[in-house]
Order: sequence, then C-alpha cells, then structure tokens
Amino acid sequence: MSRNRTSGENGISRRDFLRYGMYGAAGLAMADWLTLRACAGETSPPAPTRGRKAKAVIQIWLGGGPSHLDTFDPKPDAGRDYCGPYNKALATNVAGIQLCQMLPLLAKMADKYALLRGMTHGNGSHETATYMVQTGQKAGGNLVYPGIGAVTSYFKGYNGGYKGMLPPYITVTSPQGRFSESGFLGSKYKPFSTGGDPSRDPFAVEGVVAENITEARQRERRGLLEGLDSFAKERGADPAVQAVEASQRKAYDVILGDAGKAFVLSEEKPEVRDRYGRSRFGQSCLLARRLVQRGVPFITINHGGWDTHKQHFQSMGQKLPDLDKGVSALLQDLAACGLLDSTIVWVSGEFGRTPKVLWEAPWNGGRGHYGKAFSALVAGGGFRGGTVVGKTDEHGETVVERPIYPCDLIGSMYELLGIDGNAKLPTPQGAQMAVSPFADNAIPAKETGGLLREIM
Repeated sequence: MSRNRTSGENGISRRDFLRYGMYGAAGLAMADWLTLRACAGETSPPAPTRGRKAKAVIQIWLGGGPSHLDTFDPKPDAGRDYCGPYNKALATNVAGIQLCQMLPLLAKMADKYALLRGMTHGNGSHETATYMVQTGQKAGGNLVYPGIGAVTSYFKGYNGGYKGMLPPYITVTSPQGRFSESGFLGSKYKPFSTGGDPSRDPFAVEGVVAENITEARQRERRGLLEGLDSFAKERGADPAVQAVEASQRKAYDVILGDAGKAFVLSEEKPEVRDRYGRSRFGQSCLLARRLVQRGVPFITINHGGWDTHKQHFQSMGQKLPDLDKGVSALLQDLAACGLLDSTIVWVSGEFGRTPKVLWEAPWNGGRGHYGKAFSALVAGGGFRGGTVVGKTDEHGETVVERPIYPCDLIGSMYELLGIDGNAKLPTPQGAQMAVSPFADNAIPAKETGGLLREIM
C-alpha cells in the first residue's frame, strides 16, 4: 500500500513518524504532544489580536451539569421539592446577591465575579450541549468547530507570539471527552492533558514528572537515548526525523528545565496548598494559577461528576465544599498576584439540572438534565464583578430576564481576549470560517441575547 511521504522515496511517512515517536522513549507524553504539533505542519500566522485586557483563560468545567439552584441561583423559598435541604441562601459581600448555603467562601468575594443566571440553550444531551457551550456554535452541519481553548491557542499560541516552553492549551487532569476540542483545526491545536493527580506528591504529569524517577535518573536516560539512537542518525537528514528530534529536545527541556517546575506543587507553602484544599480539584486550581503565572494562555480544569441523577444532595455535600474552596482560593490568589484583571475565570457545565427534585425511586432525590435554564460564573479579564446578569422564575425553571446563549458568552470572551470575531480559521478543505458565531448574521435574533456588554 502506498504511503504519503514527506521527503521523497527514502523519506519517512507521517504515519511512521507517529509510530516511531520518540524511538522507544516510552511515556514521554509531552514529547508526543510536541511531535503531533511538529508533524501537523505550520499554518499561516493568524491576524494579530487586538489589545484588550484578557491574556489568559482558566476554564473550570463542571462536566455532567451542576444544579443552578444548588450553586449560583438559589431558590430557598421554593420549597423542599425544589431546594431540598438547601433552604437558607447566603448573603454575599455584595448587597442583593445570594449564593447557595454550601458556598460560604465564595459568598465573601462576590465583588470579584459576575453570575450569569440567564444561561439557556434548551438541549439536554451531554455531547450536544457540551459542543454548544464550548464553541458557541449550533450543533449539526458538516463541520466540527473548535472549542474556545483551541481557538485561543491558534491566536495566542505559537503562531500568535507565544514563546513559552509549556503547551499553550493545557487540560488538568484529563480531556473533557464530550467533544473534539480542536475540531477542524486538527491535532496541532488539541490540548496537552496532564493526567495524574496534583494532590499527590510528586504529581505524576504525563511525560514530565514520573513517580520514583529522580531528575538525575532522567538526565541519565536522556544521555543513553542520545547514544543509542542509531535510527535518528541514519535518517538524520529527513525533515520528519529532524522534527522528532526537535520535539524530543523540547520535551526534555520541559522535564529538566524551569518550565517543568510549574507542576511541582510542593514548591508552594503548605498553608497555601491547604487553602486551595488538598483534593484533586483544589490542587488543580493551584496548578492553574501557576500555569497562568508562566504565561499559558488557556487552561481547562476538567472537574466532572456533576451528573447526579441519583442521591443528588449526598453528592453535593462532598462536591460543593471542594468547589467553594478551590475557586475562592484561585480568585483570591489571582487578585493578590495582579493577574485577575488579565485572566478570565469561567465556571460552568454544559447545562443545569431539573429544578424539581426527583424524590421517587429509583432516583431517590436526584436531578435530571436541564438545558432550559442554568448558571455560570465569570470573573476577571475585563468582566465586571459584583453583578448578576439574567434572572429565572421563582422555581428556576425558565429564564424570565436577559437570556444568555452560549454564543453570547463565547463571543464576549473572544472580544475580551482581543480575538477578532471576523478573523478566519482554516479548514482542511481549504475554506475559511469566521471565528465568531455571530459572523455573517449566522445566529437568528431569537437565539441570542447579545454580547455581555453590561459587564464588559
């Protein structure tokens, strides 16, 4: 069977290139990521971004869909069938804004974030709703659009002037799994996923930090690999092999250099780590702060487990304190470091959950999927804190004021990032697609509430 060669008859195919990878250096996931980037080829530099406040995004993705009533849109007077045991909403440090009683730390800093209580799209499928919220695009059609992380990487990553050793788009600790993050932009713009558990010491990052392997041992491995690499010597003039070698060198620079220290959370004071919470999620928030400090443009914390069809309130008793601690510490530290003004923090899932509790068997106090009304939290990067946008009815079932569709939120973040909504993204078929879902009047008026001008 013929193969697509990259350098003539004696060249190495891209398929072989990926197969051989690091010529036996198993486990170097960072090198794998760099290799994928190298073999994907270069694209024309995107149009320069316009000067705006936001330089980075930390997306806290509550996969499965959190209940808006039990987080950012409490309804303490709705009765047990709606609020369950959470019938004492907390006043915050901003007059007139309340949170669920399980979020006391966030209640003390409502001046730092905005609550979007009018989120809506009407879709109850995990995959479709995730795609809509992550891309701002409607589901269907022939193209799979990239999510905001991949688009940010395209405009603010290596082609946009990013010089960091760490990948410009990182997910902590696993990919989101409900959609193809990079869509038609391809593998070059997929995120690097850390794997591991940041609450453990050491944090075993894929291809960066390995348990029970010292830095000295890593250096020995590098020397041994270089000495035994006869394949690379034989193929040294091949551009594909040269790309692999460059990827390997960069991977080791991350592993053994200052960039890799971003993942060494033991550098932080114990009291700082305690403030975030010694859980996987809490330490992921701490890691996100460290990555932003090193200039990484887009970080997703994939914090799943919110699909609580059964025994919802038992689950919330564990998850909400964890969320409260991690997000509040992150906002506090970003503000203290002077980074909140230039970093968007976005907390959301793909939808909410049914306002009316399903007490009957087999749900036993669960909540189902609900895309008609849900909430999100946004902070920093040009979003004005101490505000609420949108309103639901007394039971949280319907948006009654200022609906906010996924395209409204995504488009607003693009604008704050300085990414021109009319700029074009290349497709494999050679077409050019606009960044913004609003381009070319593609969104009907009834499916948008408009950009979030009131808090930008």
